[in-house]
Amino acid sequence: MTKPTFDEFLSEELSKAKQQDGLPKPQQPLWEGIDKAINAQNDAVMSAAFKSTGVWRQVSAVAAATCIGMCVMYFSMSTPEQNNMLQMSQYFEQQKQIMLVQYSNQPALTNDWQVQLQELEEAEQAIKLALENDQQNAALLQMLAQVYQQQLDLIERVHQPRWQEI
Repeated sequence: MTKPTFDEFLSEELSKAKQQDGLPKPQQPLWEGIDKAINAQNDAVMSAAFKSTGVWRQVSAVAAATCIGMCVMYFSMSTPEQNNMLQMSQYFEQQKQIMLVQYSNQPALTNDWQVQLQELEEAEQAIKLALENDQQNAALLQMLAQVYQQQLDLIERVHQPRWQEI
């Protein structure tokens, strides 16, 4: 005994119900009307969804364009002198960190070298504060570069003195 497929089962059950209850078979226009009603309702829902999605896409595009435009304006407004100072600061900070890591395992010759380094960092901050008010001051930029070089020289002299080299 094999199991009937769903279509066969449905046909069988409908024919049994028709014989028992005498249910009339629905007419074709009825199904067409149901089909049209369902399709019309789906079309209305889909068009409303596409309309709201289209609005949100436009709003998102305008917001993204505005953000990009503001970023471009912000970065283009910074002066070249300010960029030079920032690049110089980043370069020397990177060099200082590399040297500190390189000499971290070696003992220092003096104990107060970190106090001297802190004083040089305070001088660096004071010069940077002065440069905020006068970004084109070449003397201040030169002083900042000298303070950075003094920091690097201090770290090097404390950890690698010249008299140990042959």
